[in-house]
Amino acid sequence: MYLPPAFRDDDLTSLHAAIRAARLGNLVTATADGPMATPLPLFVAPDEGPYGTLYGHVARANPHWRSVPIGDALAIFMGPDAYVTPSWYPGKQEHGKVVPTWNYVTVQARGPIEFFDDADRVLDVVTRLTRLHEAQRAEPWAVSDAPEAYVRTQLRAIVGLRLPIARLEGKRKMSQNRTPEDRAGVASGLAASDRPSDREAAKLVPG
Repeated sequence: MYLPPAFRDDDLTSLHAAIRAARLGNLVTATADGPMATPLPLFVAPDEGPYGTLYGHVARANPHWRSVPIGDALAIFMGPDAYVTPSWYPGKQEHGKVVPTWNYVTVQARGPIEFFDDADRVLDVVTRLTRLHEAQRAEPWAVSDAPEAYVRTQLRAIVGLRLPIARLEGKRKMSQNRTPEDRAGVASGLAASDRPSDREAAKLVPG
C-alpha cells in the first residue's frame, strides 16, 4: 500500500481499533487460478503474535478455502471514507489551485493463512464472533440459545480460518496535508452532509 508519511498509522492500538470498527474485511489470496477475494466478518485476537491474529470462517461451498494460496494472504479493512470537494477549501476563492480528493481510513493485514474444519475450533470462532457483534444489544443472542444439534449441523457448512498477522499497515488520509483553514472547511462540509459515512469522516479530520 502506498503510504505517504503524513497518512501513515503505525500505532498498533489504533490499527486494531480500526479493524474492530470495520468489522467486515476482504480476504484476498493469490492462487494458481488467479486472485481470489471474499468479504468476511473477521475479528482480531490482539495478544496472539506481535501484531495480533485474525479469525473468521467461510462457507464450505466457497472454493476460496480449497485453493492453495501463493504466498501470504491479505485482509483489507475499510473505515470511514468521503469525497472531498474543492469548494470546501478557502483557497478556491483566492487562487483556484485546488482539486478534489478522497479521504479514507484503511488497514491491511498480511500473513500465512490456515483453514480448518475441526468442529470445536470452528465453534469457538463462531462463538467469539457472535459475542463481539451481539455485545451492544440490550438482549444479546448467544450461540447456546440455539439447539446444540442444530448448531453442530450448521458448523458442518463452514470452515474456520486463522491468519497470524506478519505485516500490518494502516493509512489514515484525513486532510492532514492541508492547511488548518482547509481542514476546518473539510470538517465543516463533511459534518453537514446527509451521508452518515461523511459525518463519521468529519470527526477524523484533525483540527
